[in-house]
Amino acid sequence: MRRAEENPILTREEIPDLPPRLLDVTSVFNPGALEWKGGVMLLLRVQARSRETFLMPAWSPDGVDFEVFSRVVEIRGLESVGERIYHVYDPRLTFLEEWVYLVFAADVEGACRLGIAKTRDFEEFELVSFDREGDSRNGVLFPEKVGGRYLRLERPNRVTLEGGPTSGEEIVLSESEDLVTWRPVAQVMRGNPHFWDERIGSGPPPVKTREGWLHIYHGIATHFQSANIYQAGAVLLDLEDPSRVIGRTRSNILEPRELYEMVGQVPNVVFPSGMAVRERDGEGFALPESEVLVYYGAADTCVGLARTSVGELVRACLEGS
Repeated sequence: MRRAEENPILTREEIPDLPPRLLDVTSVFNPGALEWKGGVMLLLRVQARSRETFLMPAWSPDGVDFEVFSRVVEIRGLESVGERIYHVYDPRLTFLEEWVYLVFAADVEGACRLGIAKTRDFEEFELVSFDREGDSRNGVLFPEKVGGRYLRLERPNRVTLEGGPTSGEEIVLSESEDLVTWRPVAQVMRGNPHFWDERIGSGPPPVKTREGWLHIYHGIATHFQSANIYQAGAVLLDLEDPSRVIGRTRSNILEPRELYEMVGQVPNVVFPSGMAVRERDGEGFALPESEVLVYYGAADTCVGLARTSVGELVRACLEGS
């Protein structure tokens, strides 16, 4: 992937003040992304100086220069889930059956839950589901049903980090009949001990190509004394059975190299979370020559943009397998 010359494309200076909660914010990172009205819509993770997290929309006609809207996302129904929610963050956006679906992570006491909300206009969001048990992050919806089922990739948090929260080293496929009740059906992939993707999690939602479901994920190298290193890779999943891996990149396709990726709240991080694909054919398959815009959090502090193409990503997956 090739970094945009304009990077970082969004920093804390671009976030408007919304008193009393948001004033001179600390950071903006890990956005969800969606092609929207001829441009690109981002849903930003914005962190206040109180270390509270808010979601804010931003739109761009060219996918580079964004206007951040002076409002935060409020999810109707979230107040009734029966648990105290400390943070809502890491949005992932999928267009499915005439709705835009937002999958989000929510920190509750002792765990992280996945929730799903929907909107038609990015102004009003309605809660669809909220996991009542379990501990999971990095949830992403497929943009269509497969075999008559809604599908979701997620990362169960089963690894306890020394002095920190739980994390995960596998991506799991879950299914639902109604987008409300979810059940795991298969492990899709695990991390690779001793290499660049020891712990893994989903990035943007999968994109349909003729070769398979194209999915960008993040990998964490944990075997360095000073810090974990967050990088990006790609995997190609079978169209009819997305639990089957067709190809997976052997090496990372983006790693921290620039100062804004190496220095910040969490050093040495590129965290892919949003993707926009420019061109599709009449059946909804992404064209090989289509440009791909990948939005990522850099050092948990700002937003970066990297460019590639569908064909390049597919080849990297197949050559790495």
